[in-house]
Amino acid sequence: TLPSIQASFFYVPELMVSFRQQLAKNQAALSINLPLKCFSWVLLGIMLFAFSCKPEEKQQKLNIATAANMQFAMEELTQAFTKQSGIKTELILGSSGTLTAQIMAGAPYDVFVSADVQYPLYLHEQGYGYKEPDTYGYGQLVLWTCKEGISPSLPNLRQESVSHIALANPDLAPYGRAAKEVLIQEGLYDSISKKLVYGESIAQTNQFIRTGAAEIGFTALSVVLSPKIKGTGKWSLLPAEKYSPIAQGILVLNIEETSLKNALKFHTFLKSENGQRVLEKYGYLPSDE
Repeated sequence: TLPSIQASFFYVPELMVSFRQQLAKNQAALSINLPLKCFSWVLLGIMLFAFSCKPEEKQQKLNIATAANMQFAMEELTQAFTKQSGIKTELILGSSGTLTAQIMAGAPYDVFVSADVQYPLYLHEQGYGYKEPDTYGYGQLVLWTCKEGISPSLPNLRQESVSHIALANPDLAPYGRAAKEVLIQEGLYDSISKKLVYGESIAQTNQFIRTGAAEIGFTALSVVLSPKIKGTGKWSLLPAEKYSPIAQGILVLNIEETSLKNALKFHTFLKSENGQRVLEKYGYLPSDE
């Protein structure tokens, strides 16, 4: 088509003149507007880059302070919660007592999932809770060993082959307190107190038992039922009447509005049928609420 266009301009001089004039105008307009247009595109690119780099995921992530006995159950719970809601979570593990101290010191947590409802109750009384805490389940205590030739029973704690007995610090961890109550009730505490090795939390206590640093120890039923631990060593469930009920509590903390909405959604999920089903799988008894 190009030759026919050139022919048209050849035989119609006034059209060629018009074309040249328009071309000159366009070139002039381009020479004036191009820097502005380039600047506009550069500015737009910078803005898009800035927004794309904005840490949206970090803003949306829910920080959940979690008692160590709940580690494995919470991993499954948070995966299901994220799949259902799209809200990402991050777990911070520790003993209930240590996490309580961190919250009071200003740690940026959104939800507190405790092994003992007394800690959330105390925090709420001190003004750290958005609303009163709820009991989401009851924990169970087991005696666990990974050593060959040792049977996980209370009378065997006196054996010479058992030189280290692991339990969580009773002053910080509810499962440690429950273990101490069992030993006192069975009349064993004074005679074996020198064998006791204290972990800062159930997580550290589990390390003592799994690595053999302690021949036997007390832990949560949820630990030995978890897919990561199940089938490791031998364990026995201790009678619930030998220790005070381990009522586990959840507290939504006083936080900014966006995180608060997400925290309340997790609270609802944990108490829901789906949440309770996961807890039951890990050996937690349902709450009466």
